[in-house]
Amino acid sequence: MFSTLFSSSKAMDSSSSSPKVGPPAPDSAQPQSPVDLAANSPTPKQSQLISKVLSPAVRLWLRSQVEQVEELQVKIEGGDRRILTGQIQRVGITAHKAIYQGLHLSHLQLVGENIRINLGQVMRGKPLNLLEPIPVTGSLVLEEADLNASLSAPLLANALAEFLATLLKSEIQAVLDAPLPGHQAINLQNSQIIIAAGQLTLSASLVAVSGTLTPIVIRTGLRLKNGHTLQLDRPQWLTHLQAKRGLPLGDLDGFEIDLGPEVDLQELSLENSTLICRGRIMVTPA
Repeated sequence: MFSTLFSSSKAMDSSSSSPKVGPPAPDSAQPQSPVDLAANSPTPKQSQLISKVLSPAVRLWLRSQVEQVEELQVKIEGGDRRILTGQIQRVGITAHKAIYQGLHLSHLQLVGENIRINLGQVMRGKPLNLLEPIPVTGSLVLEEADLNASLSAPLLANALAEFLATLLKSEIQAVLDAPLPGHQAINLQNSQIIIAAGQLTLSASLVAVSGTLTPIVIRTGLRLKNGHTLQLDRPQWLTHLQAKRGLPLGDLDGFEIDLGPEVDLQELSLENSTLICRGRIMVTPA
């Protein structure tokens, strides 16, 4: 899921607001942070290749990727000599309230460097495409309301169903009174996630083939085992969503969620109503 969120967010634009494209920095400039890339004000001089060719191509590419975004800032850096070879030195993206394939992304900052594109085709009016994989670093913030709005999106709904199907093979069945459906019959209703400091609570109703609803409420912490593996931290089974304490699920403590080899997270934190991720992902051409 996190891999999807990072990689898909590399291209974002708005139907309601046009991206703001800043000027290139000299090749000798010191590296800037994602925040600096988005926040620095433009200087008078700007590469004609960026303003006349790359910016329109990037805007068209971004519009084709997202359903909606409230605010977007894009900064492209690179000298004309390198751009003429199809190489962009750096691209920084900052987006707020973006929606990609039903996933609501509260806030996103990404930086990609040494990007090779099909510039010759772009100058002939063809779509912009990546020519080789690029490492993208940045941060992703998911607010609780946006995360819950994303639960009906196929990308997240399928991941959640597969996750619960795995958990249901464990000791969770022992604390339920009703029989659970098989993996292929997993169907969820009324899904909800609550994010607190250091903890995440998942509530849902599991729908059996007969139509019977089985409530499921799990509270757990999350920790990073390595850059691409998450672990459940002291998960508990709750009788209801507002329960202060629950039944420890010892067999699930340390349960691993593999995000994929392309992902390298340095930070994952759960704050009140907010989930924050920082790290890097390798983005490959389509």
